[in-house]
Amino acid sequence: MRIVIAEDSVLLRAGLVRLLTDSGIEVVGEAADAEALLASVAANAPDLVLTDVRMPPTHTDEGVRAALRIRQEHPGIAILVLSQYVEEYYASELLSGDTAGVGYLLKDRVADVDDFIASVRRVASGGTVLDPEVVGQLLTKSRQRHPLESLTPRETDVLRLMAEGRSNTAIAGALFISEGAVEKHVSSIFAKFGLMPADTDHRRVLAVLQYLEA
Repeated sequence: MRIVIAEDSVLLRAGLVRLLTDSGIEVVGEAADAEALLASVAANAPDLVLTDVRMPPTHTDEGVRAALRIRQEHPGIAILVLSQYVEEYYASELLSGDTAGVGYLLKDRVADVDDFIASVRRVASGGTVLDPEVVGQLLTKSRQRHPLESLTPRETDVLRLMAEGRSNTAIAGALFISEGAVEKHVSSIFAKFGLMPADTDHRRVLAVLQYLEA
């Protein structure tokens, strides 16, 4: 197995190289930033890329962005991402396509050497490895429904017209219902969105913002 490692921490990178080499895995390239990672992949054609999420220069998402690019340009190369924390957005993006040969682990898991090496081999052979904490957070997120989903079809119609800037009178005319019915629908929308009466906030605007965000 041939691996390219991308990690900007010199000590961690050296430690990973030692662990992998001692386990009979060949490290054919090392990179400290995303640009060097892409260059090393092009030059060495590895079986697997082991990369951090956050790398120079901004230490935000350079590593995972490079991983996604590699996945797109070299679908035969397996990707194992290491992260200090659970990055839900990036984990979801990495797992949004074909999950064969994809892994996402927290860096703490490296301490269990046997498990870590087994995960590397599993991903390289086309399997999928996900850190239990990543799975837990992604499942929790998937269960969190947006309040918009709790609206009735009529309430959704009312909110859509509110987003167009229409008054209750105009909404009543457009939907052929009474203004009293519109007021009830609006009150129900506020309640479902958790928008309680307050002197400092305009609930109608806040409801429309939630609708637009969704």
